[in-house]
Amino acid sequence: MNTKMWRVILANFSIMLALFLGACSDSNKGESSAQNGLEVIKNRGTLIVGVFGDKPPFGYINTQGENAGFDIVIAKRIAKDLLGDENKIQFISVEAANRVEFLRSNKVDIIMANFTKTPQREEVVDFAKPYMKVALGVVSKDGTITDIAQLQDKTLLVNKGTTADFYFTKNYPNIKLLKFEQNTETFAALKDGRGDALAHDNTLLFAWAKENPEFSVGIKELGDSDVIAPAVKKGNTELLEWLNQEIQTLTEEKFLFEAYEQTLAPIYGSDIQPSDVVF
Repeated sequence: MNTKMWRVILANFSIMLALFLGACSDSNKGESSAQNGLEVIKNRGTLIVGVFGDKPPFGYINTQGENAGFDIVIAKRIAKDLLGDENKIQFISVEAANRVEFLRSNKVDIIMANFTKTPQREEVVDFAKPYMKVALGVVSKDGTITDIAQLQDKTLLVNKGTTADFYFTKNYPNIKLLKFEQNTETFAALKDGRGDALAHDNTLLFAWAKENPEFSVGIKELGDSDVIAPAVKKGNTELLEWLNQEIQTLTEEKFLFEAYEQTLAPIYGSDIQPSDVVF
């Protein structure tokens, strides 16, 4: 076989290979985009939800080894309304930094992990209607840190990928940040003196300070007031529309207030009103 014929054969093979790989890629894209659709969830018979396992009272593992907390109660109600049974749900533990990736890679259908809605996150995921209000706060020993200026030349503890991480990195680059993946690590670092203060959602800090009275939230509200909402994979339109209607229903039925009384009221007591936290 001469050289010219070999070149023709190789050229034709390259074209066929490119077409084959392109077809596979398009097929995979189609499966990926449809994988977490509303009908797929119904056919599967299980709702897969990404939640925190170490952020009481919102999402944590209780003494019985079960998922518990405010986000969990709402997620179970969503599963009941969607699939007819609150037990038709699978909880997947996530960290703050991997919530977006778990949606993108179809590991979960919905993120219910105290996910604050921000313009940056809206570019990569779709948020449903919010169910909770939140702002940043700063907790320290005896509440000695009452102003951001006091954090100069000190170490501030944050969780990677959280609103607090983004806020201080962008607005106060001169403040030294010590970052951790898990909430348990971050709060342990505060208690053993590896940081002078800790920034996180104020709703979480209020609850934590109640259980750790040697600490106090000296800065109760920082930056803009935000909202927390369920999130789905970008472009998952059917699930998003259903979820928007569901959150609207839960709000109108005052179910969010019921979830608050069940999980948050025992922690907050009379210091905080339900309407300050939930819709």
